[in-house]
Formats: sequence, C-alpha cells, structure tokens
Amino acid sequence: MTTEPLSFPRRYARTQRFTSGAPRAFTVSPDGSRVVFLRSGSGTDRAHQLWVLDVAQGAERVAADPAALLGGATEHLPPEERARRERSREGGAGIVGYATDTAVELASFALSGRLFTAELRAGTARELRVPGPVIDPRPSPDGRLVAYVAGGALRVVGAEGGDDRALAEPEPAADPASVSYGLAEFIAAEEMGRSRGFWWSPESDRLLVARVDDTPVQRWWISDPARPESDPQRVAYPVAGSANADVRLFVIALDGVRTEVVWDRARYPYLAHVHWSAAGAPLILVQARDQRSQLFLAVNPDTGTTRMVHADEDPQWLDLFAGVPCWSPGGQLVRIADEGGARVLAFGERPLTGPQLHVRAVLDVSDDDVLIAASAGEAAATPETGEVHVYRVNELGMERVSHEPGVHSAVRAGGVTVLVSSVLDQPGAQVQVLREGKRAATVPSYAEHPGLSPRVTLTQGGARKIPCAVLMPTDYDGDNPLPVLMDPYGGPHGPRVLAAHNAHLTSQWFADQGFAVIVADGRGTPGRSPAWEKAVRDDFTLSLDDQVDALHGLAGTFPLDLSRVAIRGWSYGGWLAGLAVLRRPDVFHAGIAGAPVADWRLYDTHYTERYLGDPAAAPATYARSSLITDDGLSAPAEPHRPLMIVHGLADDNVVVAHALRLSSALLAAGRPHEVLPLSGVTHMTPQEQVAENLLLLQVDFLKRSLGLA
Repeated sequence: MTTEPLSFPRRYARTQRFTSGAPRAFTVSPDGSRVVFLRSGSGTDRAHQLWVLDVAQGAERVAADPAALLGGATEHLPPEERARRERSREGGAGIVGYATDTAVELASFALSGRLFTAELRAGTARELRVPGPVIDPRPSPDGRLVAYVAGGALRVVGAEGGDDRALAEPEPAADPASVSYGLAEFIAAEEMGRSRGFWWSPESDRLLVARVDDTPVQRWWISDPARPESDPQRVAYPVAGSANADVRLFVIALDGVRTEVVWDRARYPYLAHVHWSAAGAPLILVQARDQRSQLFLAVNPDTGTTRMVHADEDPQWLDLFAGVPCWSPGGQLVRIADEGGARVLAFGERPLTGPQLHVRAVLDVSDDDVLIAASAGEAAATPETGEVHVYRVNELGMERVSHEPGVHSAVRAGGVTVLVSSVLDQPGAQVQVLREGKRAATVPSYAEHPGLSPRVTLTQGGARKIPCAVLMPTDYDGDNPLPVLMDPYGGPHGPRVLAAHNAHLTSQWFADQGFAVIVADGRGTPGRSPAWEKAVRDDFTLSLDDQVDALHGLAGTFPLDLSRVAIRGWSYGGWLAGLAVLRRPDVFHAGIAGAPVADWRLYDTHYTERYLGDPAAAPATYARSSLITDDGLSAPAEPHRPLMIVHGLADDNVVVAHALRLSSALLAAGRPHEVLPLSGVTHMTPQEQVAENLLLLQVDFLKRSLGLA
C-alpha cells in the first residue's frame, strides 16, 4: 500500500509556510553565556517551545514545553490574545512570545490566558495562579515581579507567585469594553509596530503605562454568515478621517500612585514609541495626526513633564523604524532619519551613514558601535537587489557583519551576536552564534524542506530600474514564450523582491503551473530610498504604472507572452490586482484580488492618512486611488477582464465590506466576476484545507481566464 505524497500547497499550509520548526525570537544574556529562543518540535508542529542554548557548550535544552505545562490540554486563546496575534500575523501556537528580566534569568509568557514563568538557568517552568485571561506578561528588570494585563487592568505579581494586585484598572464609570491599561490600541499594533502598552523602569520600581480609551472610535460589526447562531463581533475600527482612540501615558509606582505624562496630545495624538533604559530619562516619540511632524520627548518620571530632545518634519510623511528612538549607553539620541535624500543612522545630531546605505532598523546599541540592518542606497556601487545586511557602525566607519548575498538580521549582547541569514540557494534561515566575529555555535532548524527550489533571477525592470524577481518553470526549456503572472504586493511595508529562498516558494509553484512569474517592487515599497517610498504620496496608482513598466521592460530579456498576462495579490496586492484589470485591461487579461482595499475611505487612519491625507479634504485623491466610489466603479476602462475576488469573512483589518461593495459595483456595471468568500477566515489564511484549495482554485481561474485550460 502506497501513500500519495502531499501536494506543495498542502505542505505549505501544514508547515505554516515552512516556518514551523524554525528557531526565532532570540534573546542573548548580557554575559553572552545563553541564547534564548522559540522553536517548535518539528516542521509540522505549530506549538513553539522555549529553548536555551549554552553558548560555551553548544548544547540546547527546553526551558518550557507548552504540552507539559498544559497537561496535554488543548490551548484556548482568549479574544484579546487572538486579536494580538492577528495584528502581528502570528499563526503559530504554544509559546509565541516571551519577555525576560535584564539578566535573562527569568522568562514569562502566557498560555491559554494563564501566566507562566521559566527559570532559564535551571530549566524549570511553572504557573503563577493569577486572575486572567493574562495578556503580555513581562518580568521586572530585577526579576522580582511580573507585570501583566488582565480584564483591561495592569497587574503585578511576585515572581514566586505572591502579592498579586492591580496597579491600574478601568475607572468604575468607564465602559470596561472601551478602557484598558497596558495594551496597545488597534492602530499602534497594526500600523505603528508598537505591540506593547507598558514598560518597566530600569530600577523596577515603577512603570510607564498607556491608558487607551476607544470610546470615540467608530464601532463595526464582524459577523460570520455561515454561523447565524453566533453573535457578531463588535470591534472599534478607526476608519480614515474618523476619531482615533484616546491614548494617555502614566508613570505608575508599585504602590499605585500615578503621574500623567504631559505633552501636547491635541497636536501630537499618536504615541508611536516608548524607550526606557538606564542610559537616560524615559524617551517617547509622538506624531501629529498627519504624520508630517513628530517630537522626541524626554520624560521626567517624577513630575510627568517632558522636554523636547529633537523634532522632525517632512512634507510627505515621517516613517517609524524598529529599534529607535533610543539612548546610547553614553546618553546620545539614536534615531533613523531622512537627510540629504538618504535614510541614515543619526547619533546625536550627527549622521553616521550616507547615501551608500539605506538604513532599515537599529538592532543594538553598545558603547563601541551601533548594529543596524540596511540595504544598498542610491549611491551604492551595486544595487544588491533584494539583499539586506547587518553592519556595525560608529564614528570611525562601518563594517559589514553579514557577507553572503541574502537577507540578514541579528540580535546581540555580551559580545555574542546571533546572525540569522536567509539566502537564495538554501531553504529557510541559517542561525549562527558569533563571538568576536567567529562562529561559536549554530542553532539548527527543524523546518521541513519545501521540495522545490525557486528558479529565480533578481534583476531590474523598466526605465526606473524597478527591483524585480523573475521565476521560470523548473523544467522550462526556453523554446516558447510563456503566459505571465504578475505576483506583487507592490506597496508600503511589503517588499517581496528578496534574496531569500523561501520568499519565492509560492511564486515558483505558480511558475511550475506554466507561467513566467514576475514580482516587482515599484515605487512605494521600502528598501531603496526615501524618494522611492514617498513617490506614492496622494497617488497610489503609481504602483500600477510600475507594474506595467516592469513587465514591458523585462519583455525584451525574458520570453514573455504579453497577450496573456494575469495578476494576483493579497491586501495591497489585491487592491493592485483589481486596479490592474479595471484601469489597464490593455495590459492585464485577468486578475485575482485577495482581501482588496476597494475603497480607501474604509481603511484605518494611521496607514491611509499617511499616504492619502484626510478623506474629507482630499475626496478626489481617494477616488483616484480607490476601485470604487459612492457612484460605482472608479474610472473603469474597456474591455471587461475576468476578476476573482477572494476575502475572509472574519477579516477585521480589511473588512469584507470592501469585497462586497466591489462585487456590487461590478454587477451594476455589468462586469462578470467571481467571488470566493472564506468563512471564518481573517486577513491570514492559516487553515490548512483553505490555504491549499485557495491556491488550486486560483490556478484553475487563471488557466480558464487566459485560455490555457
């Protein structure tokens, strides 16, 4: 008896895109002796365990196993935790996040809404019995206490389990469903990269705590029509042009005494970043509603007053970056800034990098240097398409830590660097533990091999030298032109042209169905220059222009059949696919729009207003960049082209109203189309059968629409 091997789509879904079993979320102890990380037990196991690597011995051990801690019981996620995972696009299970004390001796994490701690040297873990459901537990820097959120209140408990108490909880007159302490509001977690709502002082004697009141925010209802017996979910969604949550910040001592942090919240309502270290006063970054100005403020924790450390302005918008702002150990402000047409690392008021690098994130700051992630800038000797490298930077110059072409990141402490590297010719990521630049250990991955290798060419297309990845069928002999599938994200936050093997697996699978697949990162996508990213201000349709230019620019080099061109995408890429078939049917002959933003007036404030402004002040801008308006389709062209619309009914990021209104407008215009509703599916599609069949149905649609069936 033989067993039929699983298809690539099924394996792709079952392995969480071949990420299950891969190590991640690294923390290095300050003495460099231990590396803490998460990893599941196999390539098909979604439940992550907490691991510790002894650097000197090169030996690993499990510090916390969710199966043992839950006694084999099924994990049940409280709604608050489910929402946090949706915001971070977390599809794993078990221990998906943890926090440690300063010495990296104690870790805390939540499982099924319950609080657990692990002693990392001893390798023992236990539950602390506290009120729940527990969200985001974090030890104090000295390891004596653990702070966590439960029922909208910020609470602390002794690391041994005693003296549990609330430090801040919703006021009796407040709506308990609207006010919380210690949690990030929707747009902070979804758009600002701030997933936290409280921060310990270095002395462990008080905390900075965000109070969020989303009473002013418009309420939407997310229902599942396939389950009419279930109540709809009521969510606070700050749609463009409407009210945001009211966010305040307090210094709260362990006895509950609170002091409000004062800044001009009317002018700078967005609390974008908080940093509190022993190197200086608490540091916060606040932004104006239009995101064209922002302040770096130092907080006096005794009085709550603030003083301005730095101010930024930009006529388009100001981006937020991982790892900054922060203080250096010597008390200098470290930030990333757009200066002289380049994105640079600034140390105090002095830029330490120039146009040769495009700085993406600050990874670590030490007495000697700053560790950054950066791609090639406009003045680089070569474009290094799709590559991201790790550099050490100080006033004397810079040194590249990663060398092989690929996508690299790192964490560092105690003279030890954990370098995580993804390259084109190897699946997954390779993890090296470096001491003084030399390999001291490696962290193995248990991820499954994908079973295919992308036949990818990284290049540039069109007059603007648009970064592109071109994938051909594995067995293509080069004799005949191929139908083309454009496979973009194509917009802000989502670079897809990467010098990494697994980034191209789905595109290669589509190529193996008989297509030449092109992934193009046009204007608006990050990683090249500030001007490249900010070109889309007030006009997202430039993203479509660049897809067309890349396609035509590559046609002279690759065997592309321009009479059969399709496009597929998800989220911004789904919007782009819909725009392509509606505005440029002369180029695109079919499209698949997954979770498309059909009307930008229905997307959230911080994202949409950054690029398109206030919808009340710029209605024409929104109409030009949307697929639909109140009058129907926005600027449709002839002829009609086949369009498949795919959308999860439980999506609370791009709500299904986008797809339904787009379908109604297409129907009113007499344009045939297909709608594929996904019951119970959010903006992610983690369900195994759904993910597999979704890919198969897309191939069927593309072949039918292009006359290939």
